[in-house]
Amino acid sequence: MGVLEGKLVVLGVSGGIAAYRSCELARLLVKAGARVQAVLTDYAARLVGPLTFQALTGRPAEVGAGGALAQAGMDHIDLGRDAALLVVAPATANTLAKLACGLADNLLTTTVLASRAPVVLAPAMNTRMWENPLTQQNLARLLALPRFRAVGPGVGALACGEEGVGRMAEPEELLEAALAALSPQDLAGRRVLVSAGPTREPLDPVRYLSNRSSGRMGYALARVAARRGAEVVLVSGPTALQAPPGVRRVEVQTAAEMARAIRAEAGRADAVLMAAAVADFAPRRAAGEKLKKASGPPALELVPTQDILAGLGERRTRAGRPRVLVGFAAETGDPRPAARDKLRRKRLDLVVGNDVNLPGAGFDVQTNRVHLVDEAGDEELPLLSKADTAARILDRVVALLARRASRARGPRRARA
Repeated sequence: MGVLEGKLVVLGVSGGIAAYRSCELARLLVKAGARVQAVLTDYAARLVGPLTFQALTGRPAEVGAGGALAQAGMDHIDLGRDAALLVVAPATANTLAKLACGLADNLLTTTVLASRAPVVLAPAMNTRMWENPLTQQNLARLLALPRFRAVGPGVGALACGEEGVGRMAEPEELLEAALAALSPQDLAGRRVLVSAGPTREPLDPVRYLSNRSSGRMGYALARVAARRGAEVVLVSGPTALQAPPGVRRVEVQTAAEMARAIRAEAGRADAVLMAAAVADFAPRRAAGEKLKKASGPPALELVPTQDILAGLGERRTRAGRPRVLVGFAAETGDPRPAARDKLRRKRLDLVVGNDVNLPGAGFDVQTNRVHLVDEAGDEELPLLSKADTAARILDRVVALLARRASRARGPRRARA
């Protein structure tokens, strides 16, 4: 089940021109499974019609002091109590000032004041308003409280025609912040290294050897690890995917480039998850010019690429890092024998195996069906989204890190 599934999210919309972009955020929250209640200030309702939010959320939008909820026997106290999360997007300078001072002159501000739920703020305003020391003081005052977090603003063209800081964060970024606000922060303070995607081994300046990996599983791992508080580095082969928010992406092409990038980062990582589909073989040498069809089929001499995962396992026995090492085994058939063999030979803590011939578990799909194989046995997961699969894998990683930390501390001495 997704993080937002079935949860009540109050989407507060204050009176900035960016209010129209909150419509897309409402759509994304609903798509993620949330029950969304839009609460607009009077000025926001002049910019975007409440019926738009009603159409997107399936609930009448509240405006100003509210009304429909009160008629249904609910008020700001009920809304604030029942909400799992509040998102204020856009959060204008005026609304930030009201929240920082504890003012409650409309349904949006009274709901925030009456709630103990986390609050995600999306500041959006003119650059000079954003840079005003009073605005900065108001935001700092809010962020000093644990339940508040801010996303943005970004840099770019503003509605007033100027360029600068003040653009509301993208709806996708705000969705990710909402998911993070309700996710366990059990990887906070940890460094996680993830590899993803295919590699490309050049035959000539035009052609290459590669595979069908889309990178979706690795990107899901990186996204969910960052959501749970980790500092994440994503070493990625060529994909069409966008880097997840808050993740540092290192782009590579070949297996050799991936090996160098992984070696450079692994020594500081607490956990490494090698989800990339790294080529097992590469041409001994690439042709300097395009191979011509008229010359006939080329004779290709292939050589093994470096086994990155095995190298990490050997290195860990000497240096102690990474503390947790996870491999992946994509097979055509039952993946468990290959996963158990890889677990032993490469000194891994966990292997995630899947049969790419199964519906929904192959390449370039949004779901996966995997086996989690470790020294204790095998756990078969049902067909899940790749995000939910990533969450289950990271649950194991968190448990393994805790076990390593417990062993490092050793048994406690009894007091005399």
